[in-house]
Amino acid sequence: MSGQLRHASKMSILGLKKKQPKTFKVKVITMDAEMEFSCEVKWKGKDLFDLVCRTVGLRETWFFGLRYTVKDTYAWLKPEKRVLDQEVPKDSPITFHFLAKFFPEKVEEELVQEITQHLFFLQVKKQILDEEIFCSPEASVLLASYAVQAKYGDYDPNFHKPGFLAQDELLPKRVLMQYQMTPDMWEEKITAWYAEHRGIARDEAEMDYLKIAQDLEMYGVSYFSITQNKRDTDLQLGVDAQGLHIYSPNSKLNPNKSFPWSGIRNISYSEKEFTIKPLDKKKDVFKFYSSQLRVNKLILQLCIGNHDLFMRRRKVDSIEVQQMKAQAKEEKARKKVERQILAREKQMREEAERAKEEMERRLFQLQDEARLANEALIRSEETADLLAEKAQIAEEEAKLLAHKAAEAEQERQRLEVTALKTKEEKRLMEQKMREAEQLAVKLVEQSERRSKEADHLKQDLTEAKDAERRAKQKLLEITKTTYPIIAAYSPPPPPPEGGDLAVESGSMQIDFKDSDMKRLSMEIERERLEYMEKSKHLQDQLKELKSEIESLKLEEHCYNEL
Repeated sequence: MSGQLRHASKMSILGLKKKQPKTFKVKVITMDAEMEFSCEVKWKGKDLFDLVCRTVGLRETWFFGLRYTVKDTYAWLKPEKRVLDQEVPKDSPITFHFLAKFFPEKVEEELVQEITQHLFFLQVKKQILDEEIFCSPEASVLLASYAVQAKYGDYDPNFHKPGFLAQDELLPKRVLMQYQMTPDMWEEKITAWYAEHRGIARDEAEMDYLKIAQDLEMYGVSYFSITQNKRDTDLQLGVDAQGLHIYSPNSKLNPNKSFPWSGIRNISYSEKEFTIKPLDKKKDVFKFYSSQLRVNKLILQLCIGNHDLFMRRRKVDSIEVQQMKAQAKEEKARKKVERQILAREKQMREEAERAKEEMERRLFQLQDEARLANEALIRSEETADLLAEKAQIAEEEAKLLAHKAAEAEQERQRLEVTALKTKEEKRLMEQKMREAEQLAVKLVEQSERRSKEADHLKQDLTEAKDAERRAKQKLLEITKTTYPIIAAYSPPPPPPEGGDLAVESGSMQIDFKDSDMKRLSMEIERERLEYMEKSKHLQDQLKELKSEIESLKLEEHCYNEL
């Protein structure tokens, strides 16, 4: 019965073991990527670390490690223990950070692979930006210019317009807050240095960045809080590739005391107490205390690892390292040749582009010149047509002018003839005018004479009328005297035949005299009217002659002006 129970319990235990997962998920975060792996339960820290190194392509593995967070501090994955047996987070996937655990003394001599340089560059750059490594503003700007060269390549003002660094984090916040400068002003300062790095490849820019950064006081130093005695005097312990350094709590730049690895004979650790024994036995032993066991283990790991690397640097390189350096040298030489070829091709391409631009510019210029020439040709053709038209018009005008000249010549000749005629006519008219004036004078004289004669005749007529009136008066008086009674008392008897004839003859004589006077007056009046009409007619002829003479004078004056 007990055997059956043991068998049943064994089967149940086997069943529980079968239910346990054989793998677990791991997420590894490098400085420029994130990776996830499925790891076996039995894997040690070295198995996972080697997998990550192979995936990344890293051969200089002794600088790096897998770091994880434990409560309020961090720890490095131990290579000799299983992953799940260490104090790793229980999350799934388990997160590790692939970081540089140890730093080289001289980056240019020790960092061989390009991937190693790149990972160091990214980590140191982040530490500077996060202010884990103090950096002056001037050095920060210079480092930022190398970071921009590594990211963007050679500066091209046509491509890298103002504001192209607006999204990049290049300077520590402390530096940005220290000066009252706008982002544009910082970008201008960085770009001024960046333009000086033309021709530097990405790996060279990253190496130049690291060569400047390795001279910073806090570069590659891991800091820990310690006390020197039981009175808890606070100090800072720094562990780096050079040795151990003791700092005051308020300063991490200038150590109060340093113990280089070449001067340390032994470092012992017992619970919370560390003892540093100098190689020179005359010097005092230095002891310090750390309250956390986990931190003490970490300090010891870093001391051992940095001391091992310190001793390794002073030995002849291993065959592996020699091969890596030879390959790296060949690779650098090959890349240098490729960069030279690329630079030549780039230069040739730029020259070709410049030549193309010059040809295009020249083509545009020639096109413009051709267009201008064509326009000038069109204008010249239009001008030629216009000139031809003007020439034709001028020719027609010349013909017209010649015709007018001929007409003018004919007119001149006609005017000359007319002038001669006019002179002759003027002479004749003047002669006629003189004759007319003479005639007018004569007529005036004759008119005056006739007028005088008429006046004499009128006077004679008046005198005759007066004489007749006086004669009638006398006759009446005589008649009244001879027949006074007959005239008063009775009508006169019929006169005798002899008397009637005498009276009748007297009255006839009187009537005859009246008719003669009337006739004479009428003749005088008629002659006077005829004279007035002739005189008026002569005056009109005289005026007409004067007007003709004036017109002839005007025509002669116009002719003389022509």
